[in-house]
Amino acid sequence: MDTKVYDETKLRMQKAVDAYRHELSKLRTGRASLSILDGIKAEYYGNPTPLNQMASLGTPDARTIVIQPWDQSALGAIEKAIQKSDLGLNPVNDGRVVRLPIPPLNEDRRKELVKVVKKHGEECKVSIRNARREAVDGLKKLKGDSKITEDDLKKGETQVQKLTDDFIKLIDETATHKEKDIMEV
Repeated sequence: MDTKVYDETKLRMQKAVDAYRHELSKLRTGRASLSILDGIKAEYYGNPTPLNQMASLGTPDARTIVIQPWDQSALGAIEKAIQKSDLGLNPVNDGRVVRLPIPPLNEDRRKELVKVVKKHGEECKVSIRNARREAVDGLKKLKGDSKITEDDLKKGETQVQKLTDDFIKLIDETATHKEKDIMEV
């Protein structure tokens, strides 16, 4: 099999899995995790700035995130940015730091989050299957251009299918682990 096609396909599939894991890290599970603040930007001197570039972030306990800005004048902007986000959290500003209490998830919210995990998982599987389809098409084109033999084509299709199966199994395992994490009370 053409190793270039195989390597490109593996790289595309790995990127899809990495993107899936990044999306899952943003989902709130009832425990304080700094990754839920990824992507939230506050207005700081007229520029949208990520929170981790304008404050120190910490989790003093399993149910609280503390945001301590290096410039106290940014407290209000940080508070507004968190309120505008879709996290559904209520920041508490005490004049020095912003505290984010993480409420325990109720049963309905847990079930909604499991649906989101499954939806993202299906989207990731689709992108992996698209990578497989493009790899097989690339192999067929090489066969049409007489650069590989019929046996190489069959062997290549088998390798790409095995790679696809491995990555889909990885997504299923990741989703199962996250669902268990979400449903844990």
